[in-house]
Amino acid sequence: MGEDGASYKLDYRGYETAPSTASQTAWALLGLMAVGEVDHAAVDAASAYLVQNQGNHGLWNEQRYTATGFPRVFYLRYHGYPRFFPLWAMARYRNLRSGNSRTVSFGM
Repeated sequence: MGEDGASYKLDYRGYETAPSTASQTAWALLGLMAVGEVDHAAVDAASAYLVQNQGNHGLWNEQRYTATGFPRVFYLRYHGYPRFFPLWAMARYRNLRSGNSRTVSFGM
């Protein structure tokens, strides 16, 4: 209840599907590789998604907000996310696939 005694009801509709984003796909890809799942089908699918959605300029466009804020009040967009994380994930994927080890040596 609010200070004025009125009750407030959130208009929560539950889970809603949304298109994938490059930065969130990269986070999942980095996480899977960090725990040694380099050969998992989801890793191949995520890397294929990033390759297919990379623009001609070498970057990924991301229209949706991917950072938290206050729902229905404001959302955050970090413009570096779709530039940095997909590139990091793709570099890590390439290095793990072409190197002698399938595990991350240190860090994420």
